[in-house]
Amino acid sequence: MKKVRLGIIGLGAQGGAYAGFIAEGRVPNMEIGAICDIDSAKKELAAGKYPSVPFYEDYIDMMESGNVDAIITCVPHYLHPEMGIQALKRDIHSLLEKPAGVYTKQVKELNDFAATKPELTFGIMFNQRANELYQKVKEIIDNDEIGSIRRTNWIITTWWRPQGYYDQSAWRATWEGEGGGVLVNQAPHQLDLMQWIAGMPKKVYSNVKYGYQRNIAVEDEVTAMFDYGNGATGVFITATHDIMGTDRFEIHGDKGKIIVDDSKKVTIKRLKRPEAEMSASMDMQDVMKIFMGGGADDIYDEEVLEFKDEWGVQHTSVLKNFADNVLDGTPLLAPGSDGIYGVALANAIHLSSWLGKEVELPVDENLYFAELSKKIEEEKSLLIQK
Repeated sequence: MKKVRLGIIGLGAQGGAYAGFIAEGRVPNMEIGAICDIDSAKKELAAGKYPSVPFYEDYIDMMESGNVDAIITCVPHYLHPEMGIQALKRDIHSLLEKPAGVYTKQVKELNDFAATKPELTFGIMFNQRANELYQKVKEIIDNDEIGSIRRTNWIITTWWRPQGYYDQSAWRATWEGEGGGVLVNQAPHQLDLMQWIAGMPKKVYSNVKYGYQRNIAVEDEVTAMFDYGNGATGVFITATHDIMGTDRFEIHGDKGKIIVDDSKKVTIKRLKRPEAEMSASMDMQDVMKIFMGGGADDIYDEEVLEFKDEWGVQHTSVLKNFADNVLDGTPLLAPGSDGIYGVALANAIHLSSWLGKEVELPVDENLYFAELSKKIEEEKSLLIQK
């Protein structure tokens, strides 16, 4: 095999983008093996753009056609685990769109099954892991350049969505169709990056607003506090109603600090001595010098890095890395099994708000599923009343 034949399930915005990237040759070790969509109108669209590519309306038929070596799931979130399992059952490599699923119970079933097929490639489209900026941030943390993490803080409210966005389809922003709002649609990348870079918290407490500024049943604003179990804490804030949104990620350690602005600029401040050592050894004259705004050069060094982000580069990097793993065993940047962590965080944030208390991780997956099922039934009742 010189190229991986990818079966694209769902020819919507994301599936269409991947098809375009591959057709343009931006993923040199991959080609479109087949396209699948339940919308028959997409067949004509695919025939016009990719006339030599087989089209299927049933993804099982596509998997069993012999035309694909791997699949990618560009479909509603609930379907990702099921399609991943069906592909792996047929010895077809599986690349899932984010999130890996809606609740950890279904994602765990996928991970458990994937573990029985170690010879197959199982990945997830966490394209932000291919972002050089966040790779650099992770490298700094892993190299202990800012020491032990004391606090993380990410406010990511650049997801502004008007009411028309939610009204464009009946399944969007519903518990039954999408499984949540900003946590499962817009913010999964940030939830993944937080745990990839700083680790998973032990406890979560949240304040979540449902239909706060939009006429939807699911969350459009989230404030969550993380307890990492070692004294360190974190705050995660996200929303879809802030038209002048903020994207700022701070990681504070005992030997320095990282500040990420707009996912484009990184400021690294490295203390010349650990904070605890400074606290124990400095006299009030030294302290007053700091309070008066002087002596900063004696305390820390500052480095500022800026990165350019071209649309599609991160996605094609993940596609190429996935195909490399299939072809020659190159380590995966985003193993599929990692998908459960972001889902677990989203579930913990939801569950904390539903129960009105702090919850521990891993969450009780049966309790979460039961509470989610209640939300779905309530939603159905409201629709019947209307």
